[in-house]
Amino acid sequence: MIKRLGLGLLAVGGVALGGCSSEIGRIPTQSDVSCLRKQMAGPMFLSFPLAANTCARMTNNGFVLTEKNARPIPLNLKGAPDLQQMADEHGYSYTR
Repeated sequence: MIKRLGLGLLAVGGVALGGCSSEIGRIPTQSDVSCLRKQMAGPMFLSFPLAANTCARMTNNGFVLTEKNARPIPLNLKGAPDLQQMADEHGYSYTR
């Protein structure tokens, strides 16, 4: 019983951290550019604003208790002039 429960938790954790599909959203080790490209690719084909909102990091690192004062961190779009242009068109702040 305990062994089965442990294997189940391991499987769920692996899927949650693995980010095997774009529906999961941003994974902790993913860059802003790779997250945006993944969200804008199939099967979701999100627009830039939806992808940017999904990939955005916050100053509170996602902690619910400090959510009131959290602000979005500018996207790091270094080396991605196409994404920089989309960020300009939609009014998103970013670093080069």
